[in-house]
Amino acid sequence: MTQSSGDTPQGLGFALGAYILWGFLPLYMKLLSHVGPAEVVAHRVIWSVPLAGVLLIALRRTGDLRTAFSSPRTLAMGCVTATLITVNWGIYVWAITSDRALDAALGYYINPLFSVALGALILRERLTRAQMVAIALAACAVAVLAISAGSVPWAAIGLTVSWGFYALAKKQLPIGPNQGFLLEVLILLIPALAYVAWLGWTGQGVFLVGDMETNWLLLGCGAVTAIPLILYANGAKGLRLTTIAILQYVAPTMIFLCAVIVFKEPFGQARMIAFPMIWMALVIYSVSMIRQMRGVRT
Repeated sequence: MTQSSGDTPQGLGFALGAYILWGFLPLYMKLLSHVGPAEVVAHRVIWSVPLAGVLLIALRRTGDLRTAFSSPRTLAMGCVTATLITVNWGIYVWAITSDRALDAALGYYINPLFSVALGALILRERLTRAQMVAIALAACAVAVLAISAGSVPWAAIGLTVSWGFYALAKKQLPIGPNQGFLLEVLILLIPALAYVAWLGWTGQGVFLVGDMETNWLLLGCGAVTAIPLILYANGAKGLRLTTIAILQYVAPTMIFLCAVIVFKEPFGQARMIAFPMIWMALVIYSVSMIRQMRGVRT
């Protein structure tokens, strides 16, 4: 992907649309609280395939996908990213439907800082002093929550770790983001179909058995999964890295507001301490990153 040297209105519109849709996603997933998270994830995979396929046909990029399936290395990396995104989706759906949307927001707030730490540990990238301070603040915030609750906020950490490693592995895929997404859901398609069929056979599934509203909501899982990813992939081409980095806070902020205002999740004393620490860490990280990027351009 070629990164733009400046921000374009189209890029901003696409990316902002993606993050806003991701921000509203908890409201949609909450309507599926009566469906098992694994079944919801299976339908996210199944109904994403036709949408992603139509897009690739329209873009005339299906040849890239055929090349990917003929390359063992690309296929292996696709299996890795497919597994990681499945884990991420599963934890996310479980968190929203189990009244843990605040943990989901926390996980996605921490993710940029985790990615920086991951780069330092795996890619041997050097951390600035500000980045080290930001990571330490985030770690302290998680410690506050863990001590207060008597247990580690596993949902938040699971979302952070799975998405962080997914983003890292995704960079190794030698194909574009739209092709990569279709590759992932095609890899997951047979297991997803088999799981939904097994649920139907054993009488545990709800698709085509429950009410029509549930059926339509499960069908719509493809759209709410594929459309934001497609918008983001196209928006990132017309935005600077710093703009994307700032915009990524839109979604967790909306998830946070949904959790507190709409879902009425308790925002206790520990969270009143931890979340401002995370926000401060993100401010420190963002300011440092913007200064660093400006220094590179001058």
